[in-house]
Amino acid sequence: MIMRWAALAVLLALYGCASAPDAQAPSTVGSVDLRRYQGTWYELARLPMFFQRNCAQSEAHYRLREDGRVDVTNRCRTLDGEWIAAHGYAEVQVQGRTDKLWVRFDNWFGNLFPGLVKGDYWVLYLDDDYSAALVGNPNREYLWLLARTPEVSETRRLQLLQEAEARGYDTSKLIWRQPDRAIAQ
Repeated sequence: MIMRWAALAVLLALYGCASAPDAQAPSTVGSVDLRRYQGTWYELARLPMFFQRNCAQSEAHYRLREDGRVDVTNRCRTLDGEWIAAHGYAEVQVQGRTDKLWVRFDNWFGNLFPGLVKGDYWVLYLDDDYSAALVGNPNREYLWLLARTPEVSETRRLQLLQEAEARGYDTSKLIWRQPDRAIAQ
């Protein structure tokens, strides 16, 4: 019995090593002026993820608080036209580094285990005028292409794709924002 548990432990350890990222974490912008970053951002595209599986259009609303945290409201519109919202907050991971944040959402699990449920929110790319951004996480499982408008030019779209690819993201799996005409009214 002990040998079986030891073998299982070794297999799990090997699996963990095999599934670990083979490259270093993607580069980030270094610093974000959170006052300029606040406001509304529209999701142009994202990598697939469970909690956004029914989202046809998504947007994020950020508001800087006096304590330095950022209030977060994410809204998702389904193909049926229903809006679903999630509320939470973001805070810096390392003091003085505003490009790497932890995000926590108010839900039953997060409220029950507040230290466990937090997600990486790394600003990987940000236009000088704060009109477009790439946000992801260190292991490249998540990626969002964001803009201040729901649509961008083809040139801007290609630029964001190039920035994501330069940071090691597979952009072939991106899910793109659905146009308004695809949503039930």
